[in-house]
Amino acid sequence: MRILFLGDMVGKTGRTAVYNKLSDIRSRLKTDFVIVNGENSAQGFGITRKILHETLEAGADVVTSGNHAFDQKETLSWAGEEERFIRPANFPKGTAGRGSNLVEASNGARVLVANIMGRVFMHPELDDPFKAVEDELAACPLGEAADAIVLDFHAEATSESQCFGHFVDGRVSLVVGTHTHIPTADHQILSGGTAYMSDAGMCGDYDSSLGMDKEEPLNRFITKVNKTRMEPATGPATVCGVLVVTDDKTGLASGVGPLRTGGKLSEIWPKI
Repeated sequence: MRILFLGDMVGKTGRTAVYNKLSDIRSRLKTDFVIVNGENSAQGFGITRKILHETLEAGADVVTSGNHAFDQKETLSWAGEEERFIRPANFPKGTAGRGSNLVEASNGARVLVANIMGRVFMHPELDDPFKAVEDELAACPLGEAADAIVLDFHAEATSESQCFGHFVDGRVSLVVGTHTHIPTADHQILSGGTAYMSDAGMCGDYDSSLGMDKEEPLNRFITKVNKTRMEPATGPATVCGVLVVTDDKTGLASGVGPLRTGGKLSEIWPKI
C-alpha cells in the first residue's frame, strides 16, 4: 500500500497549494491513502469545520492536528462529530474529538491513524505520549485489526521524536513528525521495519518564519515586545510530506521517501 502524509498546512497559501496539487500528486505517486496535518490551516492557528471539509474534498482521507487543535473555539463543538478529524490522543480523558481512527483506504485496506503530542518544550503539556501510544496499539494491533498504522507525532524536540520512533519500531508502518515545519533529511526504515522521519515539513511559504510573515516574529526576537498579531505569509507555498510503501503481508515499511514541490524549496519526489 502507498500512503502519503503531508505536513502542517499553514494559512490560505498552504491550503491553496494542497488543494491545487493534491489530485495530481495522488495520481503521480499512485497513493492509496492520504493524511494531511491541518492544525495551522485557519490563519495559522487551528482549523475550522469548513476547512476540514475542503481538505477532505481535495483528496485527503484523514486530517490530523496538534497543539493548535482547538485554537478555533468552534472546533470544540464539532470535533466529536467528525470521524476523519484527529486531535492528539494524549489530551486528557473527556476532551472533544478522537485521538485515532481506523479508516478504509481506496484499496480496501484498514489504516489506523493516530495523533500523539510530545511533551518536551510543548504547551500545553499533555499526558504521557508513550503510555498513550501503547493504549492505541493495544486496541488496534498491526496485522490484526489494522493493515497499516501511521502515527503523527506532533513534537518540538527531535530527540523525543527519535525515541518515540524507536519505542514503536516494528509495531507501526510510519512515524512522522509535525510541528517544527522544517523538513528533516533523516527519512529511513528503522531496524524493526517502521518508516520514520523527524519532521515532514509544512505546506506553506518558506520565505517566512515557520510559515508566518517574518516581520512580526523578527520584531519579537529583537524587541521582546508583541507589536501585532502574527499572520501567515502569503507567498507561493511548498508542499512537503513523506510517502511510505507498506508490505501487504506485514504492514511494515518497504520504502520511504520525502516529497517537496512548489514554492522556494528544492523539488524532490519519492523514488519508490
